[in-house]
Amino acid sequence: MQRLRHFQVGALLVASLLLSAAVSAAPLHDFDGKSRTIADYTGHGKWLVVMIWASDCHVCNVEAHHYVDFHSAHHASDARVLGISMDGDSGKADAREFIKRHALNFVNLLGEPDDVAAMYSQLTGRPWVGTPTFLIYDPAGKLTAQQVGAVPVKMIEDFIKNHERSSRSGATNHSSSTATQRAPANGS
Repeated sequence: MQRLRHFQVGALLVASLLLSAAVSAAPLHDFDGKSRTIADYTGHGKWLVVMIWASDCHVCNVEAHHYVDFHSAHHASDARVLGISMDGDSGKADAREFIKRHALNFVNLLGEPDDVAAMYSQLTGRPWVGTPTFLIYDPAGKLTAQQVGAVPVKMIEDFIKNHERSSRSGATNHSSSTATQRAPANGS
């Protein structure tokens, strides 16, 4: 009986590790079909704002221009945006149209809805809610904030300034003991 229990625990552990590895290597790809991960874009000395969107998301369509402006203002200096479309391969044409319609000036990746939701849950430890969803990575590549819903660009800029200020002063951020911070949900 003891042996069976150890086997069951071991099998569960192996299955869990395999699932975790599959999610970590999230099946994202660029629009040319090349496999990509968020890690390909983090840790390059700049903040990374990941915007998870869908072409049929009303809020995504209303808010997209704010993140185009943010990327234009910051990409050469301190931050950039990475888009992840949840339209999947079957909605690739819709995703391309969204990118064109909103003149998205930042890299966008494509993923299947279930895969992107699982990736989000694995990264944040929180259940997937919907689009838009944002992840913010610091210049070293650490996930520092996540938020479901529209996030005003000013709030992102303030978050970055405050985080950099506290880093320069050597202050410790007591809320950093949690995996990520959540920004209040406000419209832009």
